[in-house]
Amino acid sequence: MKARIEEMMAHVAAVELATPDAVEAFRIEYVGRKGKMKDLMAAFKDVPGEDKRELGPMLNALKQAVEGKIKEASQGSKVQVQASGNDATRPAGGIPKGTHHPLQVVRREIVGIFQNMGFAVAEGPEIEDDWHVFSGLNFPPEHPARDMQDTFFVARNPDLLLRTHTSSVQVREMERREPPMRLIMPGRVFRNEAISARAHCMFHQIEGLYIDKGVSFADLKQTLLHFARCFFGAETRIRLRPSYFPFTEPSAEVDVYWGLETEVDKRITKGTGWLEILGCGMVDPNVLRDNGIDPEVYSGFAFGMGIERITMLRYQIGDLRLFFENDLRFLGQFEGER
Repeated sequence: MKARIEEMMAHVAAVELATPDAVEAFRIEYVGRKGKMKDLMAAFKDVPGEDKRELGPMLNALKQAVEGKIKEASQGSKVQVQASGNDATRPAGGIPKGTHHPLQVVRREIVGIFQNMGFAVAEGPEIEDDWHVFSGLNFPPEHPARDMQDTFFVARNPDLLLRTHTSSVQVREMERREPPMRLIMPGRVFRNEAISARAHCMFHQIEGLYIDKGVSFADLKQTLLHFARCFFGAETRIRLRPSYFPFTEPSAEVDVYWGLETEVDKRITKGTGWLEILGCGMVDPNVLRDNGIDPEVYSGFAFGMGIERITMLRYQIGDLRLFFENDLRFLGQFEGER
């Protein structure tokens, strides 16, 4: 038994425990449930009394050497992991960088342009009532936009719905503010439309409202021309086409000339080179009157644009559905955008 203890002492002194796995294997070998120390302790009971005085201290020394070796090796392994800063359990490879969504990049830029023109930012709820979405904006009861085919109603309640435009925020701001007011209103809107490369049931808008004494259509045109040239470039051309909206009179749609240089240009402009980017007009006197503003004293203009369409122009994206699919292959193309 003495020779056995001496052999183990030599092994314990010489063994190198460089990894956590090696430390664990050594621990099991010597102090596990079926380890060598347990066998020695069992054999020690049968040693004659005169030999126990010699073998007892040797056995204790071996036990202390084993425990010390395990403790020393365990501490060394922890220090090594902390020093390297590596977690061996993590998958290999770097962590990919996150990106800003292109819609948010464009939204921030548009809002920034109008803020530089003195417009303040206002927001409102996405679940609205009939007054703020339709009635307060001069929509007659028979207007087709009130039909279920265009509007998402909540819990079959005809007075509670998902807003179809951010013009509802205009009504809220006119109710609580006194003119003059110059506001920009970004937000998400919902319409019951078939999803395609050019349309979706959910999209984003930015609307503007300016009410003061003496506001004219010329002020509206110059504001939108300044925006277009800040966003698309100093040589940008726009055109205004007569249109109709229940809450503005006169009304117009604004197109930007984008050109026909690529297939994407031809597809998203329907072969004309012009792309509609927003609707606008002078606030209808009925809307001012219904919201507590005297149309004999004040006038104003309003406009609204879809962020998706402008983002498609900016980045030459041919399919609107890509914005909502959360495909990392698509989003990764905008790394570095702010």
